[in-house]
Amino acid sequence: MESLHHLKPRNIIVRMPNWIGDLVMATPILSDLRRAYPEARITAMCRSPICDLLKEDPEIDELFCFSKTSGFGRRSERRNLIDKLRKGKYDLGLMLTHSLSSAWWFWLGKMQYRLGYECNGRKLFLTHPLSFPEGIQNQHLVITYKMLLEPLGIPISDTAPRIYLTAKEIDDARSHLSRHRIPEDATIVGINPGATYGSAKCWLPERFREVTERLLRDKEIYIVYFGDQNTAGIVKEICTGLPSRVVNLAGATSLRELAGLITNCDVLLTNDSGPMHIADAVGIPIVAIFGSTSEIVTGPYRSGTLIHKHVECSPCYQRTCPIDFRCMKRIEADEVYEAIMKNLSGKRSKLHVFA
Repeated sequence: MESLHHLKPRNIIVRMPNWIGDLVMATPILSDLRRAYPEARITAMCRSPICDLLKEDPEIDELFCFSKTSGFGRRSERRNLIDKLRKGKYDLGLMLTHSLSSAWWFWLGKMQYRLGYECNGRKLFLTHPLSFPEGIQNQHLVITYKMLLEPLGIPISDTAPRIYLTAKEIDDARSHLSRHRIPEDATIVGINPGATYGSAKCWLPERFREVTERLLRDKEIYIVYFGDQNTAGIVKEICTGLPSRVVNLAGATSLRELAGLITNCDVLLTNDSGPMHIADAVGIPIVAIFGSTSEIVTGPYRSGTLIHKHVECSPCYQRTCPIDFRCMKRIEADEVYEAIMKNLSGKRSKLHVFA
């Protein structure tokens, strides 16, 4: 296999992951490529609508968004995608997805060099297939992504995940909260009770409510619930009957609006989810609840308060628990409440100093 240490690509395309959290964890790759190849044109290829998270990213020159299609539109959409890849005349393609289709697209796109992990029968379509790291279950996914750059002579960096928001987007989020009568100097706890992969990643709804009710005893605390359309029903159930200091925004925001709103929070309580990684990328304190997944692999990359009971069957990576959901049931509301208040204590002390 030809060494790529001396390669000076002029036109790079990166196939970004398909999940919100994975996309955020892959953003250091864009920074590291820009640092290594300052003169190159870098394109981030990403599925809609999560591609919106990269719209203001200064490390890329082009955002190549596409939609997953089915039925009669699938063949024509695929043809258009391949045509666009060929017209791009990319000399280096990096795949952060593991699917056979992404490698096949890059092969049909006729890019000179194609790097990705060897899996799912796609070795034939890669010029530089890499084996998965031996300790992949004992290292963060951010590191696993960065190891794909090693054949290019780019060492593993300390670059952290990031999302770029404009000042206007942050101000608009603040205005959004003001319309819900949340004072500008309020203490805001964001809560995300859902997770895309499955219910096994989700703490019990009644315990989210219990924590919420305890937080509301402090008259200075306002709570904003987040979620997508799939979790809107659960969030509505949790919030029903709670005071107006609880704002339900589940299913009511775009991804960039969600990021702006999280930026205005003082702490985010969340399951292992995309919003957790968004909070990490914008530097918001996190209290993260883990059960079926591993905080070593997909926990907040920067920092966070992690609550994981490490029962004998965890992490199982199941979508739904096949037994008694012991990993989540053993996490009590008191422990989560105390973790949130500890994260808020820093803000409270600073406010006291300037009072």
